[in-house]
Amino acid sequence: MLTRISKTFRWEMAHRLPFHTGGCRNVHGHSYSMTVELAGEPDANGMLIDYFDIKSIVQPYIDEVDHAFLCDTSDTLIVQFLEQSALKGVLVDFSTTAENIAAWFFTRLAEEFIVYKNIRELRISVAETENSNAEVRGEIRIGLPDTRILEHQAHMLE
Repeated sequence: MLTRISKTFRWEMAHRLPFHTGGCRNVHGHSYSMTVELAGEPDANGMLIDYFDIKSIVQPYIDEVDHAFLCDTSDTLIVQFLEQSALKGVLVDFSTTAENIAAWFFTRLAEEFIVYKNIRELRISVAETENSNAEVRGEIRIGLPDTRILEHQAHMLE
């Protein structure tokens, strides 16, 4: 039976969107939260994955960006500032929208959770305010094909 569990993480982070025509063009910060949802088949004890294991996997990624400035490498103004200061900055090769941040976490965390053979899907939801969030979801493990279907389609290969 497909089962879903989730754990939420919080951090503080600054960024800016240089392309934006409104206030987001300026340096500003958010109290971010991210919900990591996993789906798959529970083990014999009824557990998909221990919440402690989720935290031990995700927390280092949160610590990396907590109280940091997340900066697109094409934003030369801020890149120079970060290089000249002792402030915590994390350089990325994408515009730091909530959508891109969610996709970034999805890609990185999918690699971590794929080692759990019973986990099939990952959903990452990143909120930059209490009522604005972006979500990325997808399969991290494709199920084995149904051999009955393959046998039925074998005649198509002849």
